[in-house]
This record gives sequence, structure tokens and C-alpha cells, in this order.
Amino acid sequence: MTELADVSQTDSDALAFDDPECLAEALRGEGYVIDRNLSVVVHLATVLGRPLLLEGPAGVGKTELAKSLAAASGRRLIRLQCYEGLDDARALYEWDYARQLLHVQMLRDRITAELSAFEDLSSASAALARTNVGVFTEEFLVARPLLAAILSPEPVVLLIDEIDRTDEAMEAVMLEVLAERQVTIPELGTFTARSEPWIVLTSNDTRELSAALKRRCVHFSVEYPDAAREREIVASRAPEVEEAAVADVVELAGRLRKLPLRKSPSIAEVIDAARAASILGDDSTERTRALLSLLVKFGADVDTALEHLSSDNASTCARGGPEIAADGSSPRGSVTSAAFGAGRARSSSRR
Repeated sequence: MTELADVSQTDSDALAFDDPECLAEALRGEGYVIDRNLSVVVHLATVLGRPLLLEGPAGVGKTELAKSLAAASGRRLIRLQCYEGLDDARALYEWDYARQLLHVQMLRDRITAELSAFEDLSSASAALARTNVGVFTEEFLVARPLLAAILSPEPVVLLIDEIDRTDEAMEAVMLEVLAERQVTIPELGTFTARSEPWIVLTSNDTRELSAALKRRCVHFSVEYPDAAREREIVASRAPEVEEAAVADVVELAGRLRKLPLRKSPSIAEVIDAARAASILGDDSTERTRALLSLLVKFGADVDTALEHLSSDNASTCARGGPEIAADGSSPRGSVTSAAFGAGRARSSSRR
């Protein structure tokens, strides 16, 4: 974890980072490896108090960054998972109608007695309208993630995950929170943030977000890491896996990402595949096919990957290398070493 000397103390024991290097080191302590450009942008977002919008393909660590940022700073994470059909009742707040009804029922006898003094229905109705029966108070308010972040007395990290799954109408609902750190409730008034939340939005770029939302955010496009940084990430999350196996799997994932697949391997899937490679060992003849089951999740993608491996195998055999069957198995030695041995060879040469 980051030393206290590297950070500034804020209220409720939350930490503010003095510079990008301090932030990167704190995230590394949580197992998140961040590159220099992204660490600078994240630091600016926290210092300026601006929402951070991370766009990029699924599986590049956008959500994990928000979670690690919360852990590294000592802030509570509040997460709004977006989906098609999300409305303000699930994102902002709603009223606890059951408790409101129970409250009114408890007051019924007293209300009836007080209204009996009026001679006609209209005057009784007018008196009732002027009476505050206390059903629209904060006590009966159910705070959803956006309002919960505003009402929180201690600093939080608000993660608005996969905002591109919602529509522009829902984006508009969020603008007050993003721009002014407040929520307006017609029955109660405006609630301003009781602490300064750090807001992180993620998008898998499945649709174009509105200009109004982007204007209020610090934006960064997150891509897959290069091989060196991905090896570092995998080694950080799976330290029990030997360096050579990590290099093999990272190289395999990198080559798969260059293919026209419906879904490219995510970093989390690469970490799982590295653990699997460690379990399977070097001599498993089904190693590559097993790794593909972790890295490739659509049948058509598996066929594309195996076809690609077979074509690479033909080139390898022409040079006198080991043969790999069309199903990804090899009659001789390690399949992964044969098909993707360059990474292992480079790893061995560094020793």
C-alpha cells in the first residue's frame, strides 16, 4: 500500500494523491498496473473534481480501475450498473410507498378526529391539503446510487458502469450530478453533495455518448495493454504462475486480438488462462485448446482461432517445427510452446 507520506489526508480518512506517480504506486499496491498517460488523466480528474469517462473495448480494466481507485484512496465504492431501460427510480431515488402508506394509516384516527370539526367536505379537504402529514421526508426516501453518493457524509468513488447501455434520456438525468454534484427532488428541494465524490464512468463504446455528457467529463480512451505491461498485470494478479507461462498466454491473447473475433480476450480472461496454463503444465497435449476455452467465448471465434493456428502451424512445419493438429492438440511436447513459443523463448533468453 502507499505510504502516508506520499498522500494528502482528507476528511473521513480518505486519501488524495499528490501526483500521478503517487497515484500509480497506490494502485499498484491494489494489484492494478496503470500506464503513465492514464495515471496523469486520473490524477487530473481527482484534483479538478471532474468526472472521468473511460471508453474502450470490454475487458481492458476500466471497471477495475474505479474499484482499485476506491480501495487505494480508502473511499467507499458506490456502483450504478447501467442497462437498457434504466430509469431515474433505479438510478436516483424512489419513495418507500409501503412505509408512507403505513404512516398515513397510523395517523388516520387522529386526522379523522381533526377533520370532523369542519362542516363541509370542501373545507375539510382544504384543511387536509394544508396539513403536513410528513410522508414526503428524507425518512421515506430510498436513495439509489446517484443520490447515495450525494448524501454520503464520507468521500466515495461513484462508478457509473457501462453508461453506453442506457439511452440519452438517462444521460440527461445524470447531468445534474455530473456537473453540479447535486440532486433536485421536487418534494424536498435540492441536495448538494455532503462530500466530494470521485466519479468514474465507463463505456464499451457500443454507441456514441451525448456531447452534453462528454463536455462535463475528463475523457480517456483505454486500449489493450502492450505485451510487456500485460505480462506485468498478469504477474501481479497471478504471482504463482511462472514467467514463461505468463509470456506464452499473453502472446496467445495478443495474436487472438488481431483476428476478426466477435469478442477479443479480456485481461481478466488472460489472467484465468495463465492460471490454467500453470495447472495444465508444459506436457499437456490439450493445452492450447483448453486455453482457447478460456480466451475465446463464441463457437465461430473458436473456429477462426483454430484456422489461424493451423495456418501458422503449416508455416512452422515448413521450417521444420513441431506439428499441431487442427483441434489445437500436438503429438509432441507442449502445444502452447509449439504454437506460441516465441514468448517463452524470449522469456528464457532473459534469464
